[in-house]
Parts: sequence; structure tokens; C-alpha cells
Amino acid sequence: MEFEQVYKLYFKDVYTFLYGLSQNKAVAEDITQDTFLKAINNIHTFDGRKDIKAWLFTIARNTYYTEYNRQKIFSPYNLEDNVDDKTNVLDNLILKEQSILILKILHNMIEPYKEVFMLRFFGGLSYNNIGLIFTKTESWARVTYYRAKKQILEQMEGNNSE
Repeated sequence: MEFEQVYKLYFKDVYTFLYGLSQNKAVAEDITQDTFLKAINNIHTFDGRKDIKAWLFTIARNTYYTEYNRQKIFSPYNLEDNVDDKTNVLDNLILKEQSILILKILHNMIEPYKEVFMLRFFGGLSYNNIGLIFTKTESWARVTYYRAKKQILEQMEGNNSE
């Protein structure tokens, strides 16, 4: 497969994942571009053991955290900037109040639950690919996602009863 095809196939997925992490369109766009630039410069290191989408998500995740730690300019959950954003993935699924609550819950969730949830929900990765990213099994990824989802639902129910 030519790299141009890879770009066309996975640009939106990588962008959506990074937008889910950063909650900032400009940051997501910049890091998505950096991700594909790094991928094209390092395509010789892709050995085919992972799915190319999982490989791109690994690059995107590492690039995001490197930039975040180096610059400390953007907050991964700057909720105020995106309350009225109509393209927000969560806003397409649930009410704005619930999406803000979910983002707050995700912000406080411990790893690896937060990242597995985001890879699956925002990135649409398969459990197998998530397992490959973490060098774990598909079952581990499935259980971790289920537990993260359960934590979110429990905390949302706790907030509704208050």
C-alpha cells in the first residue's frame, strides 16, 4: 500500500484520537501532521508485525506526550474552549453536560484505563491493536476497556444521584 493511501485512510482516525487527547483542534492538527511526517520518515522501521493503524496510533500517542511534556502549553482537557464545539465526538453522542462530565472523569482516570478507553472510543482501534500498542493481549485490552467504561458509568450515576 502506498503511503498516500495510508494517509487518506487513517488521517481522520489519527486526528480524532489526538483531538480526544488534547481537546484542542489546533494541537490535534499539528500533531497529526507531525505523526504522518514521522511515519513517512520512519516507514523503513515498520516491520509489519503490527497493523499500520496501530503503528500510527503509537506514533501519535508518543508524539502527543512528548510535545505535552516538552511545551506544557496545552492542557489535555481544556473544557472551556470546547463547550460549544459542534464537532466534538462526545457531543454527537450525548448532551453537552454529560460530555463535560465524561471528560472530567477521563481526566482523573488512571492509566491504562484512560488511554485504552480513548484508543477504543476516539480512535476506533480494535482490541487486538490496542493490545499490540501496550504489548498485552487482546483480552487484556477488552477487559481494561470494559473496566474503564464501567468506571465512567458508575461515576456518572453517582453524579446524577447527587
